[in-house]
Amino acid sequence: MSVGSFHKQSASTGLIMLQANARQVKGFEQFAGLLPKAILAAERRAINKTLRWLRTHIARAVGRQERIGIAAVRQRLRAYTAGSNGQGKLWFGLNPIEASRAGRVREARSGVSVAGRRYQGAFFRQVYGNKPDIWIRTASKHFNASDYPDSEIAKAGGASSGWIAENDSRFPLAKAKISLEEVRPHFESWTSKAHQRLLVVMEQELNFELHKLSRRNGNG
Repeated sequence: MSVGSFHKQSASTGLIMLQANARQVKGFEQFAGLLPKAILAAERRAINKTLRWLRTHIARAVGRQERIGIAAVRQRLRAYTAGSNGQGKLWFGLNPIEASRAGRVREARSGVSVAGRRYQGAFFRQVYGNKPDIWIRTASKHFNASDYPDSEIAKAGGASSGWIAENDSRFPLAKAKISLEEVRPHFESWTSKAHQRLLVVMEQELNFELHKLSRRNGNG
């Protein structure tokens, strides 16, 4: 436990690392008599509980902000512990998410709607892959690149990112996606809140270990 919690981001991912600061843990003077194994057990449970708490709250916040179903956001979040240094990690995929996963898709003659978004001129169909998505022909007068982020024109060899060449590239299509760029500024506040939560849960778990130790010694 040499450092506190922190976060870092890349072009496509965000990573929050939770770790109790050694100085802060030493501040729990009443736990000085605990065995090292008991302290490690308490720390491990505190990390796992805080990761679950953080995953739930981020999924709700992102789902609310971007109007995306919470279940779809949760699929972008991966929580795990790393090594023996008492560190927990929460990975968040920040690439644009398929609009078809945001909620219930409704298709009409004029286009497709989902989660309060309207894609005029688009259609809902299985074109590429094993499930249907929301597509639009790039030649359509309704095509707006901002509704189809993370897309590159397909090369002759096949599809690239959100684009696919239909009928030998004569009718290029773009897949509707939702950008997650607007959630990036929140990583610092999420990390801070999670670290404070970790310290609270850590104290609870240390109390639990202290109670077990007291009972084992016949003092409880």
